[in-house]
Amino acid sequence: MEEGVVNEILQGPLRDVFDSKQLITDVSGSGNNWAVGHNVFGSLYQEQILEKLRKSAEQCDCLQCFFIIHSMGGGTGSGLGTFLLKVLKDEFPEVYRFVTSVYPSGEDDVITSPYNSILAMKELNEHADCVLPIDNQSLFDIISKIDVIVNSGKLGKTVKPKSLVTSSARALKNRQEKPFDAMNNIVANLLLNLTSSARFEGSLNMDLNEISMNLVPFPQLHYLVSSLTPLYTLADVNIPPRRLDQMFSDAFSKDHQLIQADPKHSLYLACALMVRGNVQISDLRRNIERLKPSLQFVSWNQEGWKTSLCSVPPVGHSHSLLALANNTCVKPTFVELRERFMRLYKKKAHLHHYLQVEGMEESSFTEAVSSLSALIQEYNQLDATKSMPVQDFPRLSIAM
Repeated sequence: MEEGVVNEILQGPLRDVFDSKQLITDVSGSGNNWAVGHNVFGSLYQEQILEKLRKSAEQCDCLQCFFIIHSMGGGTGSGLGTFLLKVLKDEFPEVYRFVTSVYPSGEDDVITSPYNSILAMKELNEHADCVLPIDNQSLFDIISKIDVIVNSGKLGKTVKPKSLVTSSARALKNRQEKPFDAMNNIVANLLLNLTSSARFEGSLNMDLNEISMNLVPFPQLHYLVSSLTPLYTLADVNIPPRRLDQMFSDAFSKDHQLIQADPKHSLYLACALMVRGNVQISDLRRNIERLKPSLQFVSWNQEGWKTSLCSVPPVGHSHSLLALANNTCVKPTFVELRERFMRLYKKKAHLHHYLQVEGMEESSFTEAVSSLSALIQEYNQLDATKSMPVQDFPRLSIAM
């Protein structure tokens, strides 16, 4: 909502990407307060937002889904972002809502981020179809690893001098600063791979609505862990391409995940592999068979794989892979968030800033934390089935 921030974008290298008539701003932001973003800016700008949404939707031949890209720790991203989610559900109930949510790290500089995140989580639970959680710490760790490779000189001249990876306001040279351009670049690549089937030809294309249909067996368990290989697909870092089989292994390693989690030691409900480039269906099948023994799937969905092949690779690469896993490994992120919330809430610290906003009551906080606890409990129940033996059900025989 900050006019200055949006104006900076309109004067920067991305100015031609956005239609300036479709942008909405206020003078200032929400002051790191979910209630201001949700209740104040939400009601103030609802009609204006709806009008611009309808205008965009009318230009679509086949409207598949809405993407909401927002941060959970601040006030506008969490508050107005989740208000918008409900608006979309009411106005376009048939259209899927995909949310890319950036979760705050433990060293977050917004003191009220646990409040904002928990209040936003309740809305995500109720109104999103798919959520791709991303945490700042994972993005920063990825960029730091690239930084180590760049500075070690192993790459020689393979890093473009003015690439996003190396030119984030020299942030890589100063570990205290966060290289936001390079971090955002990774999230942008996630979205590029996610939408590739809608934009390019492929022998096994996947509609966005198929992701939700195949990966979300229960309404609230719609949080998908994303991993990406290669991580820098805009030819910023021209590392020699990984062998195809190695690329599949990378997608299941922690180093390539956009959230800190451990899916290999947790339970898979389902998994999607979205491949781009010159890859055959036989390559997909071979790698799934190779990886299956090391991954634990729920007993009732042992074959829970969804695959897609898009023939056009990312710029500068021969192939790429985006893996989306519905896995119980997201639970620790939510447990930690609840603990950080409770530390503040037990002292009622900073609560008055929220309660003075019209429409906010203390029950909003108790309901939000109850919603998160119910979600954690659902994951607990699934985890409890981890050691159960997989039943080999007899095949259905048809009488002729």
